[in-house]
Amino acid sequence: MRVGFAFPVAEANTLPSEWVNRYTSKGYMMMDPVIRWVYSNSGTVRWSDIPVDDPRLILQDAKKFDLNYGLAISCQGEGEDGQRSFGSFCRSDREFSDDEVRILHQIMGELHESFSPPKNLTKAELEVLIMVKDGLLMKQIADDLGISLGAVKQRLKNAKFKLRAKTSSHAAALAIQFGLI
Repeated sequence: MRVGFAFPVAEANTLPSEWVNRYTSKGYMMMDPVIRWVYSNSGTVRWSDIPVDDPRLILQDAKKFDLNYGLAISCQGEGEDGQRSFGSFCRSDREFSDDEVRILHQIMGELHESFSPPKNLTKAELEVLIMVKDGLLMKQIADDLGISLGAVKQRLKNAKFKLRAKTSSHAAALAIQFGLI
């Protein structure tokens, strides 16, 4: 599972290490039909239903490691450049049931949303986060902006809430990570 595609903010890989080593050493990623599907689709698909060719027989090779049945889930944020997250889940014994697909899709969607940047930070909130990032103290920020210390504190409080951050430094770090500042 990878939340945030190119630069993941969360990632978990519990596949057998022997398979991960083989997958990596063979350079499977660029030809993997599951990865190709999650790059260009949103939603869910069982591996057996992926309409993409598998010329390197990657899914057949995966079966040697008991990865017999799989499910791919891809979530994309709003807009063309919205953040993309995906999960690829495997079973050895049977296809995923419709209920399992629904539950995993819901969980992936919630994870995707929880790690997506907020879209409602104001210009004033971003301005103080930049100043926090630059190492300025709240009194300095207030003086530089010509506003009260209370106004700076309120802007930081709002930004921390929107970013789900514990401290002002944490909020600034998250804003950097999300490409907001």
